[in-house]
Amino acid sequence: MNNTLTSIALDSTLTDIAWFLVVGLIVVGVLLGGFMLGKRVRSQEPAPPSPESQPHLPEGGAVYEVRGERDPVEIPEGGLRPHEMQGYGNFGSTSSVHPEEVRAERESGHKHVEGPGPHPQPGSPPNSGRGAHD
Repeated sequence: MNNTLTSIALDSTLTDIAWFLVVGLIVVGVLLGGFMLGKRVRSQEPAPPSPESQPHLPEGGAVYEVRGERDPVEIPEGGLRPHEMQGYGNFGSTSSVHPEEVRAERESGHKHVEGPGPHPQPGSPPNSGRGAHD
């Protein structure tokens, strides 16, 4: 009777191994099929653009930022509703005749923080607590 149980256990083990092999081959087949499908789709796509077709800098070089200051506009205490705004949300403001004065007035409320600054991280070099803008 031991021979019968041993052969049944051996048959069960071999059947499990065979199923793992079959499932593994199916997974490999699906992956290879996906790879081949991707390769076929990629071959039908247009080629990447050539360097000559890429955008180039204008004749005058890179375009730089243009800064402009606007005259302040008073807003009523109750606020404005969208239909009361003029100029599509910018209140119809105009460019300032004295941009430096407007900028100085706007930035006068800015305070530069003095003091030791944030604590440096452990293992950082000395005097690294202030950051890159020190």
